[in-house]
This record gives sequence, C-alpha cells and structure tokens, in this order.
Amino acid sequence: MPCMRGVALVDRLPDGVTLVRAPNPGPMTLDGTNTWVLRPSGATAAVVIDPGPDDAGHLAAIAAHQPVSTILITHGHHDHVEGAARLSALLGGAPVRAADPAHCVGAPPLTAGTLVLAGLEIEVLPTPGHTRDSVCFRTADAVFSGDTILGRGTAVVAHPDGDLSSYLDSLTRLTAYESLLLPGHGPALGDCAAVARAYLAHRRDRLAQVKAAMVAGADTPGALVDAVYPDIDPAIRFAAEASARAQLDYLRRESQKPPEQLDPL
Repeated sequence: MPCMRGVALVDRLPDGVTLVRAPNPGPMTLDGTNTWVLRPSGATAAVVIDPGPDDAGHLAAIAAHQPVSTILITHGHHDHVEGAARLSALLGGAPVRAADPAHCVGAPPLTAGTLVLAGLEIEVLPTPGHTRDSVCFRTADAVFSGDTILGRGTAVVAHPDGDLSSYLDSLTRLTAYESLLLPGHGPALGDCAAVARAYLAHRRDRLAQVKAAMVAGADTPGALVDAVYPDIDPAIRFAAEASARAQLDYLRRESQKPPEQLDPL
C-alpha cells in the first residue's frame, strides 16, 4: 500500500460537487462505488460520473439530482457502469458516454479533449492501465480518477485487460495535476499529483520484489503471490494473482527490449 503521508483527506467537497455512494462495500470496492454529481453554480442541469451498480435505491438517489445533461463513465467495470442504462431511462434518456462504445447510450464514445457540459468544462484524460478503456475527468477543481487511483490502498492492474506499462505512463501523467483527487472508491484526497507519485513509488518497489522472486525461481502468478504477498487475504487472492500476471508480463516484455544503441555520430 503506498504511503499517503502528507496527503490530506478532504472533508469538504468543492462547491457544486456531491457524492452519492453506492451500497456495494467489499474488499474490491472499499466503502462502495463513488458516484459524483456535478452541478456548477447557476446551472440548470447536472453531470453524473460513474452511476455505479444497478441498485434501485442508489439510482433513485442519483436521479433526485435531475435534470442531468450527461452520464460519464471512467471505465467499464460493472461496479461503475452497470446502472448506466437504467439511470439513463430514469432521467428521460440522458446520454451515457464512455471510452468504450459498448457502454455508450445515445452519444459517441469519449476521446481526449475538453467537453462543455451543463456549462462546465471537463477535460477527458485517457489513462489506460487499470483497464484499456480507463479515463479520468479533470475540472478546474478536481481530478475524478475512477479506479486509476483510489482514495485508499492500491488499484489492481489485471492482465490482460489491464496493462502495467500503460498504467505507469498514466500515473506519470497524473503527477502533473496538483488538485483534489476524487476517486471511484475511498475518500477524497487533497493532491492528485502527490498520490500519483506515491503510487509510482509503490509500483516500482513491488516490481523490484517481483523481479527478485523471479530470480529465486517464482515463475507463475501463484508462486509470485506466495513469495511477494505472503499475508494476502484469501478473499482477494484472485486479484493479487491477476496483478502478478500483469507484473510478469511487464517484466518479460522489458527484458526482451533490445539495448539502446548509441548514435555513432
């Protein structure tokens, strides 16, 4: 788990931002999925980020903030997107936009760039790694990070949909944003850039441990988990093995890269 010392928890959200937490707590979802409702001052409509699971009570709580202009999705895992189609219907057909067209309703997929929704500028930041389709959303006040960065603990990068090389690049990109971090699970944090740096340090340390375990003979995800995560909770061992598979894939690809050649001139 990365060190978050020096990164303050946020006890007051920016004006116009409301958290509606889904009732789906668990080992992989922490306190539950964070659904964010954005309504700028003076706006007649809101924007929803990650409607969460298909839970009638939760979706009704989100719909209470209507009218809603658009529903945005950070990535396609069910605990973030499962309720999108039903919420769209509850809101009279509000469009759903995600990077993966499979999750869109009545609107084109997201691409990098800036959206203007309900009078609010929202930058779409492609941040693949946790999944191929992961994006973050940046406003003037905050970065909404989905599962790319969590408010507590670390995100799983599960091979093959998750890719560790892409994930490290995405974390590096997020070190540029010294603003509030509003994640898909867990508490809000005061500095996205600082948390991204902590995540990068943690990943590098973990890769060093995995590499040492491989040298010692651990060459399967199960063996790596035994060596590197000896006290893993059995309930989340499957996630640790998926992460170990991604680490193996990353290190094997890195070892196959040709050495850099010096310019003869």
